[in-house]
Amino acid sequence: MPTERELAISPIVQESVQHNTQVISNIRSLTASLFGVASGILGLESYSGFLFYLLGTFFVSVLIWSILAKGKQEDYFQGAWSELWAGDVLNGGMSFVLTWTLFYGLVRA
Repeated sequence: MPTERELAISPIVQESVQHNTQVISNIRSLTASLFGVASGILGLESYSGFLFYLLGTFFVSVLIWSILAKGKQEDYFQGAWSELWAGDVLNGGMSFVLTWTLFYGLVRA
């Protein structure tokens, strides 16, 4: 645990930053799977499915920014833009495609 002097010099607590990053990663993984389920059930194909995922991811980022970070992402994340707005988009994309194809196959078969 950092001392009070270290916190005064560098006010960013690494444990808190790691926790915030983990929470964002968990939210993105869960919502990516839920967007995949919705895309599969709706029967979206090709670009419309990926557009649905990107718009949904942007919507989740806005919710995180407004509700969790209260509009001050610099206070909660070191690389505010990369972690909050673009973080885990590719990893979430894999979960999205997996659940999208699964539910598309289940509904349309």
